[in-house]
Amino acid sequence: MIEVLATNDPVKLSFAQAVLKEAGIEAVTLDEQTASNFGGALPWIKRRMLVRDEDGARAKSLLADALKGDEDN
Repeated sequence: MIEVLATNDPVKLSFAQAVLKEAGIEAVTLDEQTASNFGGALPWIKRRMLVRDEDGARAKSLLADALKGDEDN
């Protein structure tokens, strides 16, 4: 598995999941509970989105295009 996105923004995370799903790439999100438990008080704990290694390059490219102009990207 390879990380393709790390964010505390639930809207960005949902959008990224939709982009990858539309492309047929299965994504797994980790650390959602941990990040939400601290309510943003610990900004270094981010939700991480992972995909299979073989989908990594394509997923990163899709997300780079979809999130273009986002300062956290």
